[in-house]
Amino acid sequence: MRRPPGTGALLLLIGCLLTVLGAGSAQAAGYRYWSFWEGDGGKNWTYATQGPSLVRPDDGAVQGFRFSVSQDSQDSAQPRRAPDFGAVCAGTPAKDGLKRIALVIDPGTAADAPDGGTPPPLRTACARVAPDASTAEALASVAKPLRYDSSAMLCAISGYPASGCGEQVAGDSGATDSDATDPGGSAPAPAADGDSGGGPSAGVLTGIGAVLLLGVAAVLQARRRR
Repeated sequence: MRRPPGTGALLLLIGCLLTVLGAGSAQAAGYRYWSFWEGDGGKNWTYATQGPSLVRPDDGAVQGFRFSVSQDSQDSAQPRRAPDFGAVCAGTPAKDGLKRIALVIDPGTAADAPDGGTPPPLRTACARVAPDASTAEALASVAKPLRYDSSAMLCAISGYPASGCGEQVAGDSGATDSDATDPGGSAPAPAADGDSGGGPSAGVLTGIGAVLLLGVAAVLQARRRR
């Protein structure tokens, strides 16, 4: 059966659109890293805007760390334990001249572990440190050894994971690229508004859609002329 005039061009345009969208999905990637969280004074976690070496929490604060794979800070997994200072520091009495910081350390799930490893169990600790101590110093007092990279990104807590630091994980194969460490030094940057980081941006999709509509209009006009 003979195709109507212009059908081939229309099919070609649709094929190009599907190819671009498919490539965007195949290239979706995330980062495997320790994210840093702060308790909000209630039962919720807030993604920290500074690294643990810069934050100097007050006495009674709750700080959390979660190891996981995520595309950016907007979809990063929170620690799986509520930020409850009373529960974490119940067995650590206050002491003059020191402050207490509750820490929740969540190594994540097997799906997030590098090379199919088994993560250690979630743990909590109450650090009793100097009044001007940073979160990094509080963490070091209860969860050694810590490992950092050259840009001061936190790579390992209590030796986990044994290697790697913020490596990129391809969304389609789980393969990693050790040279793709996030240049920010603390965590993958948040995605821009309207862009989840998992494929073509909204602007790109809009442009593709406009091209497709123009192509359809041209095909229909050609048909009317015949």
